[in-house]
Amino acid sequence: MRIVHVIRSLNPGHGGPPAVAIRLAAAQAALGHHVSIVSSSDVPRDTITRAAAGVPGLDRLSLILTQGTAGPFDRLLHAGFRSALARALPGASFTHLHGVWDRELIIAADESRSARVPYALTPHGMLDPWSLWGQSRLKALKKSLALRLIFRPMLRRAAFLHALNADEARLMQPLRLGPPVEIIPNGVFREEVDSPPHTPEFAASRPEIGPDGYVLFLSRLHFKKGLDLLVEAFSRIAPARPGISLVIAGPEDGAGRSARDIADRLGLSGRVVFTGPLYGRDKLAALAGAACFCLPSRQEGFSVAIIEAMACRTPVLISDQCHFPEAKDAGAGLIVPCDAEVVASGLEKLLAMPDDQRRAMGERGRDLVLASYVWDRVAERMTRAYELALRPKPEPDRAE
Repeated sequence: MRIVHVIRSLNPGHGGPPAVAIRLAAAQAALGHHVSIVSSSDVPRDTITRAAAGVPGLDRLSLILTQGTAGPFDRLLHAGFRSALARALPGASFTHLHGVWDRELIIAADESRSARVPYALTPHGMLDPWSLWGQSRLKALKKSLALRLIFRPMLRRAAFLHALNADEARLMQPLRLGPPVEIIPNGVFREEVDSPPHTPEFAASRPEIGPDGYVLFLSRLHFKKGLDLLVEAFSRIAPARPGISLVIAGPEDGAGRSARDIADRLGLSGRVVFTGPLYGRDKLAALAGAACFCLPSRQEGFSVAIIEAMACRTPVLISDQCHFPEAKDAGAGLIVPCDAEVVASGLEKLLAMPDDQRRAMGERGRDLVLASYVWDRVAERMTRAYELALRPKPEPDRAE
């Protein structure tokens, strides 16, 4: 099968969607499919490939990147992007769009239809109520108008919409978009987590981390990730645990300065460690060495960082808005509402556990991930969804 993935940007600083698009495409390529990714990338190719270093199957992918050497008129018309699609779409079996609010996706949908190539679309959580309406009134109005006037036709013409979990599928239902919804999760590569770094490695490289270890936040530094809630929660447990640090790892996306200000105001500046983004072995070392992983998000589609932490045998504390009840069901972590006081109680509960109890939680989490959330199986399920969408639809019965 020839598969073309389309995403506006593969900038690793944009968080989950670029990482997921590359990993899904690489997993499909590893299964023997011919897979391309078309992106109007806003970062150099080396930045993308360094962040994805070690991803199995990456060398089998065709990365078609259009980067800004054209003039403003050509950029307005997306001439380079259209040219890239013209190279990728002939002979394609299926197109897979990632995201919602990008002009490039409308172009890719239109070009796919012109080439008689069906397409699927993964919103990556962008169509749930918090993403649509849960921010400022102005943003909610803009998205409401954009959905109604510009993006709804693209969504309605998809062969199917791809939800990352049952909650996302349920939360999209009131939009009445029309296409069927396939529920397929994200994953990890077994090869990346089979031999995670030795657990003290990360802390040993960061002398500012306290002697009793650290709580790890690893995600974009964005308001929706609940970083402000986590810093406030940490301030509630910090006095009784002077040897514990809070490590905040991830690219800046608008909330980093605020988190630093909160830490300073609460007298935590020496206890909160900002590392910037971590990739590859550095990321796995941070995950494997943490006392626990915490993500108190206000909204998530499907956080790969959660299952990466679990695959590294690290207990997790996540919000109910992460839509991953499987962590609690497996006995691999705790799920709490988006409330600083409750997050603090959850942190204290995990940190107070005996080491053998936390290790057992970590083992249960790893078992769950390797049984249900690995990329080769995800890629197989997605490819079967493409094949099902390609089957001729039965003709409706007609009255004699």
